[in-house]
Amino acid sequence: MRKKKIDPRLSDTRRIKSSGNVFLDLGFDPAEAKVMALRAEVMIRIEQHLKTQGWTQAEAARRLGITQPRVSRLTKGKWQDFSLDMLLTLAARAGLKPELKLAA
Repeated sequence: MRKKKIDPRLSDTRRIKSSGNVFLDLGFDPAEAKVMALRAEVMIRIEQHLKTQGWTQAEAARRLGITQPRVSRLTKGKWQDFSLDMLLTLAARAGLKPELKLAA
């Protein structure tokens, strides 16, 4: 019986402390990683709000002013399909109160 080869990367148990931003940890430029993390956060908050409201995707689409397939992409976390400004607009349309705070 032939022994199955195992990729050595799968048995690597080393742990690397996270920076707190998965995009930065994946090697994206720090500025780009921050924007990507913000987009992901806003998407998560919108998706949670839609669930809390009990809206169907069709109802959410109507209330947000977008198509149902676009709501589907939003709830599936397809962050690359949405700019930060569009996500903030959708959050406001959903009844959330997005705020921007810049820190030095």
